[in-house]
Amino acid sequence: MEKLNSENFIDQGRPFAHIFITVISLLTVLWLALKSQSGESFFSLAGIFLLMLILIETFIYIGRVIFVELKPGINRKEFTRIVLIRLVLFIFVCFTAALIIFLVYRHLVTWITGGNMSEVISNFFNVEFRSWYKSTISGLGIGAVIFLIIQWQDALKREQKLKEESLIFQNETLKNQINPHFLFNSLNTLSALITKNPETAERFLTKFASIYRYILENSSKEKVSLENELAFINDYFFLQKIRDEDKIIMEVTLSETGKYDIIPVSLQILVENALKHNMATHEKPLRINIYDEADYIVVENNLQKKEIPEKSTRIGLKNLSERVRISTGLNLIINQTADKFQVKIPLLP
Repeated sequence: MEKLNSENFIDQGRPFAHIFITVISLLTVLWLALKSQSGESFFSLAGIFLLMLILIETFIYIGRVIFVELKPGINRKEFTRIVLIRLVLFIFVCFTAALIIFLVYRHLVTWITGGNMSEVISNFFNVEFRSWYKSTISGLGIGAVIFLIIQWQDALKREQKLKEESLIFQNETLKNQINPHFLFNSLNTLSALITKNPETAERFLTKFASIYRYILENSSKEKVSLENELAFINDYFFLQKIRDEDKIIMEVTLSETGKYDIIPVSLQILVENALKHNMATHEKPLRINIYDEADYIVVENNLQKKEIPEKSTRIGLKNLSERVRISTGLNLIINQTADKFQVKIPLLP
């Protein structure tokens, strides 16, 4: 069980905390009324203050329930309509709750002090309605301010969490991309090319340097142009193809590349994932297709799983999925059939 402390006991996200504060405040008000043995002093300073605590706590809780976070991707017109509907609902529910709380309290006080229960409703509308209305409006105003402060604090926490997750992603990306296997294989290939084909070796070295420059310069960015990402993935695949020759094939079919952005290094993670987990032979080459579909880039390959799978933590794919969720509010779409593996990654405007 989580330990309660001063920071999390009165936590607006905990329904128990709301109930606790409301009950304690109500019991305190009733205790004061019982001591005075009179219901006439209800709108004394202490009574108003304690009742307002109940109202404020109730209003804040209602606000949290009604103003839940909207799903991303809603257009401005729909967003405005939903917010206005929720605002009207919030005001209606708050006034209804305030009326119920007040009448329940007045009935309890009248019962404790031995008053006439039949006069509670008539007294409310004839004598106390104006005071109730003022206290409700005051409670709404104070509650709104507190609610906004809470929302602001939550926004700061979310922003800090996003920064931390982004930093973790950047570090993991560098660890995943600049790995000993890729470096060793590339240097081995380069060493063989220098003696056999110096011209190709020069191209290989140029693209090798370009790949690492791209990773170091862009892995910390939130987005890069799709055009630059495609140039990067072509350089990366060139290095792989020098070693595997026609055992691997990559086809890129995109209608437009200039007006879209994408999460940096994302295509490389998906292509590397396909190369790592599938067999590739001259008779059965691994085919990787990259194409656009609506507002997504699709990376698709024929499924030829290795008989002995390579050990993998899938950190790269997991981090990419989390980064997509943080950046776009959407999910990485993964589809797998008996002979095909497909990943769809959202494009950024």
